[in-house]
Parts: sequence; C-alpha cells; structure tokens
Amino acid sequence: MKILFIGDVVGRPGRTAIEERLPSLRAELDVDVCIVNAENVADGVGITPKLAERLLACGADALTLGNHTWRRAEIGAYLGTATRVIRPANFAASAPGRGIAIVPARNGTPVAVVNVLGSLFLDPAHSMWEIVDELVEEARRETPVIVVDIHAEATSEKVALAHWLDGRATAVLGTHTHVQTSDARVLPGGTAALTDAGMTGPHDSVIGVEARLAIHRMRTGMPVRFETAQGGVRIEGAIVECDAATGRASSIELVRVPA
Repeated sequence: MKILFIGDVVGRPGRTAIEERLPSLRAELDVDVCIVNAENVADGVGITPKLAERLLACGADALTLGNHTWRRAEIGAYLGTATRVIRPANFAASAPGRGIAIVPARNGTPVAVVNVLGSLFLDPAHSMWEIVDELVEEARRETPVIVVDIHAEATSEKVALAHWLDGRATAVLGTHTHVQTSDARVLPGGTAALTDAGMTGPHDSVIGVEARLAIHRMRTGMPVRFETAQGGVRIEGAIVECDAATGRASSIELVRVPA
C-alpha cells in the first residue's frame, strides 16, 4: 500500500496546486490513500468548511489541522460533524471535532489518521504524551495502518514521538515548520518517520509569507499584516509504502513536485 502525505498547504497558491495537480499526481505515483495537512489553506491561516470540501473533492482522503485550526469562526460547527477532517486531539476535550479518523484506501483497506500538537510555543490544552497511546490503541482496534501527523515546532518532539511509536504506527510525520527535512527513514520497528513534510505553496517566501513583510516585522518588531507570497510554488510531502496486513512500513521517500 502507498500512502501520500502532503505537507502544509498554504493559501491560494498551495490550494490551487492541490486542486490542479493532485488528481493526476495520485495516478502518477499510484497511491492508495492521500492525507493532506490543510491548516493554512485560508489565506495562510486556518481553514473554512468550503475550502475543506474542495480539497476532499479533488483527491484528499483526509485532512489534518494544527495550531491555526480556530482562526476561522465557522470551522467549529463543521468539525463537529466532519468525519474526514480532524484537528489536534490534545485540544480541550470540550472543543468541537476529533483527533482521529478512519478512511478507506483505494482497495477499501481502512487507514487511521491521528493528529496531535506539540508543546513548544504551541501550548495545547494537554500534552500529546498524555493521550497518544490511547489514540493509537483506538486506531489499532480498527486497522494496523496508522498515520500520525505531529504538528510541532520542536524537532526533538517529532523525533521522540516517532521512536515512542516505533512498531505501533505505520508513519509518524511532522508538519508546521514549512521546511522539508532530509531525514526520511524507516525505524527498526517498521515505523516510517520524517521530521517535517514541508510546505505546499510558494517557496519564494519566508515559509509562505511575502519575504519583505516577514523581514520588516523581524527587523523592526512592528506589527504588519502578512500576505501569502506567489512564486516558486511546489507540492511537498512524502510517500510511505507499507504492508496493509501488518501496517509495517517498508520505505519512505520525499515528494517535491513543481506546480
């Protein structure tokens, strides 16, 4: 089984790249299921129900989110009923939505998708360490194929979680920093790991933002309204190949496709 995981989709450029390219990319790469991190799809911060449905319609089987989940007021009610769009599981228990989804692959094999938020700079309601074992056990009752999106700032948290879940999850893939890392590997227990899947959007930028605006705020400390950049758009992520019967990964390869 081949799993395509796509890193943070940023703004209109990233969304357009997915809508125009994902259907053919799935065919070219012969993937069985596609998971997309979509927390930055609405003008670079957050997601709306309409945009979520557009990404699902063009070939994403599940969407994961992150620290900007609540930036759009209308998303709360949508997440309360959505089955294929999940938010970090370690938000407050009273928050709408869920942190785990089970979606069918191309051949009907169930695939579990889990979303958690790291602690450094992101301040989730609960540490992911308090709930991740329970989430994975819940997933394993349905399927051995389990993909965990850890949306985190710290590389150490991402690497540590991959080792902790080695042999229990098919893949532990990092999002949030928008810079694709070169450490794709399969751990001894059969878990594919990648510190950050990268960014789907404009790379002639500062992690998706117009460089001049990001630099102005860094140099002066003054507030500035960020705008999504436009140039150098590409799709980034990874392909994980695994045994559908056991959930063990056999390979992981980086994806970097100009759009």
